[in-house]
Amino acid sequence: MVRCGSVWFRKYGNFIDNLRLFTRGGSGGMGYPRLGGEGGKGGDVWVVAHKKMTLKQLKDKYPQKRFVAGEGANSRVNALKGSRGKDCEIPVPVGISVTDENGKIIGELNKEKDRILVAEGGLGGKLLTNFLPLKGQKRVIHLDLKLIADIGLVGFPNAGKSSLLSQVSHAKPAIADYAFTTLQPELGKIVYNDFRQISVADLPGLIEGAHMNKGMGHKFLKHIERTRQLLFVVDISGFQLSSQTQYRTAFETIILLTKELELYKEELQTKPVLLAVNKMDLPGAQDMFHVLMNQLQNPKDICCLTSLNSPRKPNLLLL
Repeated sequence: MVRCGSVWFRKYGNFIDNLRLFTRGGSGGMGYPRLGGEGGKGGDVWVVAHKKMTLKQLKDKYPQKRFVAGEGANSRVNALKGSRGKDCEIPVPVGISVTDENGKIIGELNKEKDRILVAEGGLGGKLLTNFLPLKGQKRVIHLDLKLIADIGLVGFPNAGKSSLLSQVSHAKPAIADYAFTTLQPELGKIVYNDFRQISVADLPGLIEGAHMNKGMGHKFLKHIERTRQLLFVVDISGFQLSSQTQYRTAFETIILLTKELELYKEELQTKPVLLAVNKMDLPGAQDMFHVLMNQLQNPKDICCLTSLNSPRKPNLLLL
């Protein structure tokens, strides 16, 4: 944790946003046929949300990524009802979506102490099973983290998101004059002296077609789903990924960012948005800004990207 003026900034490094785990419920205990005794049920495997947990911590602590619950106790003369096997709990961060090997959602953990049963223990041996125990459920699960943040920084590569983050905090993201310097999401927290907190997620740059998973689009777009507000960071001079791709003006960039979010998940259109127009120190920036303002105020008058809808009008920040 580092201090920046009157606020503290907490930075989270070595970011991991997905893990694949093997889980197995405990086997049941043997029954006791002669006296009709029942074996204990095997333990269950649960995924449990903890605020201070990260997927990296989970991976480091359990490098085998294998979680097996305890076996139920066998029935015996002095304990005809076998005791239940010990449950296994997998600690995960808040904001986890749990899916099976086929991509089916098992459940989501959106607040601390939320829990999901992922592998059930087997029944103990009893009359209905001829006193033979059942094995526990085996299941491979995927943990998929979607960042929960107050503000998500969204833009095309080299728009200046990392530079903006470095100026409002003591975070030290990679900054360079080329695209894709941010290769993984960065989550920071600004803590004010009166204990108010604002969390900011700096998301890797999108490219056209991100909604179709181009440029690892889905891996980055999923984090936008759980941010409360978006901040579009746009280069006033426009954007061109390479000499082989089409140049886009600042206005076209805003349209494309809006449309990429809508095509990925329409519900994202309901999130409040701020617009930060960046690199205003470039030559001719003021003239380009006046053109952009006119286009934003009269979007229907602009014949631009006719296959896309007009952008919503975000509140404006000038940088």
